[in-house]
Amino acid sequence: MIWEELDRRLADLDRQHLRRQRKEVDSPAGPAIMVGGRSLLSFCSNDYLGLAQHPEIVEALVAGARRWGAGSAASALAGGHLRPHEELEQALARFVGMPRALTFATGYLANLAVTPALVGRGDAVFADRLNHASLIDAAQASRAEHRRYPHNDMAALESLLAGSSARRKLILTDAVFSMDGDLAPLDVLFALAERYDAWLVVDDAHGFGVLGEDGRGSLSHFGLPASPRIVLMGTLGKAAGVAGAFVAGDGRMIEWMINSARPYIFTTAPAPALACALLKSLELIEAGSARRAHLHHLVARLRGSLAPLAAGRGWRLADSSTAIQPLVVGENRTVLELAAALEADGLRVPAIRPPTVPRDTARLRISLSAAHNEADVDALVASLSRAR
Repeated sequence: MIWEELDRRLADLDRQHLRRQRKEVDSPAGPAIMVGGRSLLSFCSNDYLGLAQHPEIVEALVAGARRWGAGSAASALAGGHLRPHEELEQALARFVGMPRALTFATGYLANLAVTPALVGRGDAVFADRLNHASLIDAAQASRAEHRRYPHNDMAALESLLAGSSARRKLILTDAVFSMDGDLAPLDVLFALAERYDAWLVVDDAHGFGVLGEDGRGSLSHFGLPASPRIVLMGTLGKAAGVAGAFVAGDGRMIEWMINSARPYIFTTAPAPALACALLKSLELIEAGSARRAHLHHLVARLRGSLAPLAAGRGWRLADSSTAIQPLVVGENRTVLELAAALEADGLRVPAIRPPTVPRDTARLRISLSAAHNEADVDALVASLSRAR
């Protein structure tokens, strides 16, 4: 029977401790969540600035729904591009210092749109080996040659670029790597893109709102110019606290995306109320220097307390200065047991296993938020010290 093969595959996942399971959360996103009738201190959210429950954003969302309705009712090109969408795109472009921006329902869709729109057969994509799955899928969907270089190895990347005879070249990278929390050297990548006449496509999902001047993101953090060869993708459901994503860059590139990017052309436009909420979110991000300072303080406090504990247990605290603080444990079963021990102690920290991360690097992905406080961080370290 055809479903017997599915039974075998699921049993295989169980044997390798790789089956994923959802847990129903009975509360809004925040530092404290309700799971199975228990209140848990959560370190699994990407709400880096603590804006997901901000009353001004909630009110803007409600007011937007009252004014513009619950949905856009059509794809953008067929009549679903409403005034709030246009206002949000203009505001995003101004905020990140790019000529134009284009909004999408999710970051995955945005990434799937960009690379296949810019390169195809006869071209080459040069991608960091630890890129997000959406970037890997986008490179494969483009039908261009897909060359992967070792993580953040700029010498290896330059060697690949120098040896390529591809018609068009595209360098593809995360800005902040979602499972390691470290940064790509965007200044070096931009220099290589200039030297070898390549596009530089940057996924700033975890840097937008957190890094750079007033939270403008990783390009601002590295002081990069608004070059026509840079294409920036940012998500709006993490630090921005709402939902969706955007692509920003040169006006000609955005115009080409509108006319050629299948995930944009053939998708219903996001609800206009979300755009209303995001306009308020952008204001709060720009004025959020205190939130970012508090977040960076919590990162330093966690690392100062956790590094010696990790060393003593044979764990590895990844080299990250961002809100993503991975604690690499190694074996799948061990990390599941550690996550279960934390949950029994009243904390929720996700266990990340292959294929999301390389084999034998299973980890706890600790995500900090400006909504956390020092006592929350200390409670996490204390619970890890008690765990066996």
